[in-house]
Amino acid sequence: MECPHLSSSVCVALDSSRFQSGSPSSWCCGVCRSNKSPWVCLTCLNVHCGRYVNGHAKKHFEDTQNSGCHQKKCEKQEKEKPQHSVCMDCSSYSTYCYRCDDFVVNDTKMGLVQKVREHLQSLENSALALDRHRKRKLLESSSNSSKLVKDSVSSLLVTAHCATGLRNLGNTCFMNAILQSLSNIQQFCCYFKELPAVELRSGKTAGRRMYHTRSQGDTSVSLVEEFRKTLCSLWQGSQTAFSPDSLFYVVWKIMPNFRGYQQQDAHEFMRYLLDHLHLELQGNHSRVIMSTLSEGGLQSSPGDKCCINGTSTIVTSVFGGVLQNEVNCLICGTESKKFDPFLDLSLDIPSQFRNKRTKNMENGPICTLQDCLRSFTDLEELDDTELYMCHKCKKRQKSTKKFWIQKLPKVLCLHLKRFHWTAYLRNKVDTYVEFPLRGLDMKCYLLEPENMGPESCLYDLAAVVVHHGSGVGSGHYTAYASHEDRWFHFNDSTVTLADEDAVAKAKAYILFYVERRSCRHVSF
Repeated sequence: MECPHLSSSVCVALDSSRFQSGSPSSWCCGVCRSNKSPWVCLTCLNVHCGRYVNGHAKKHFEDTQNSGCHQKKCEKQEKEKPQHSVCMDCSSYSTYCYRCDDFVVNDTKMGLVQKVREHLQSLENSALALDRHRKRKLLESSSNSSKLVKDSVSSLLVTAHCATGLRNLGNTCFMNAILQSLSNIQQFCCYFKELPAVELRSGKTAGRRMYHTRSQGDTSVSLVEEFRKTLCSLWQGSQTAFSPDSLFYVVWKIMPNFRGYQQQDAHEFMRYLLDHLHLELQGNHSRVIMSTLSEGGLQSSPGDKCCINGTSTIVTSVFGGVLQNEVNCLICGTESKKFDPFLDLSLDIPSQFRNKRTKNMENGPICTLQDCLRSFTDLEELDDTELYMCHKCKKRQKSTKKFWIQKLPKVLCLHLKRFHWTAYLRNKVDTYVEFPLRGLDMKCYLLEPENMGPESCLYDLAAVVVHHGSGVGSGHYTAYASHEDRWFHFNDSTVTLADEDAVAKAKAYILFYVERRSCRHVSF
């Protein structure tokens, strides 16, 4: 939004001595000393934590207003008094006005906001350069030390040179974990990175960086384009975390459920993201889609059962599978069959395993991913609240239900249902579920397994999304993903190498498995 309060709130002189030392993204709150989500006041340059930490940045604004009210200054004096209402996120460099209660896209006549933004970016880059220099010196000094220390430092350097983190824009870890996971699914990611760029802006907004806002009226936005640009920014060796603020702005525009800065469900976001990418690709980009699909060997047809809402796109070509739903009336034996396309499967964690929270607990057997898949596909008798309308009996009858997988997707996305509603709140099932890193065999869940080849049902793990914490509206999301035969742990802006043991011990929330056959033969 265009903020009218900048002239009275942005009155800073760029004096480096007034800033804290070190990286701005790691500055500490002046009250609680937390270094999470630091915001700098553009009136006095004091640093405080954001509203989702301890809220001292907002309290700083409120305290300055209360002080003015108690002194009962006249209206003219109050207008001339600095307001302390505008602050800047030291990580994403977005600007926020507490009086407008919204993000700001304009600047002062002197361009003071942009000057502060550039100064913070310069300080961040200097801190990163110093950190790289220290690591280089450590590597050189350890040349005669043990190989373990040497490899450890080398790993840090290798990580920094190839993997790029994503800045947290305010409880956006749910989005970052999904984006990092999708960026490591090659046949999906490569398609978007090879799409031609789309120029959406003209006139006054041409060439200007757009910051996300709730109230901006621009309708010429493209989720596909911003998603493409985000994927292109990852894995380019940048030392600085990428800020997905332009993508987040588009998410706010077209997905109202995700407006604001409260924690969201990563699985729900993934489904909305894939659905909207699919719908947009079906529309304006249909010619590009079909051309690229053909070149990449992913053939589609209007009658393809995996198609959702019409024409196939890269979304359904990669993630699309088909379920057969069989319902049998227990009174007359009438059988009903229905084919349902899916982009992911949501699996219950069987109730007998729900008290086993870690792999090493001795109270019973370990829950495995196969247990969850069997629970999903096993014959189930529907209870009295789900009576089946039998067309032969002409009334609702007791029945059984069973799922078969009629067609497997190239990328099998499995969602473990860790959150469930009780009478008053949504609880988390914190059970550890053991899952294979390689060779997940899906043959026994197929409707016609005899028609499949020896390796066409085998899947290897590509990425895992993990939820840390106790509830869906709180906690934190991270992701593990495999890239060029190495595992990485993505924790917002921080990316580190991970070993397979760490991945295997994770309490998975979403698992992405890539068909072994498609890894070898699908290319773009």
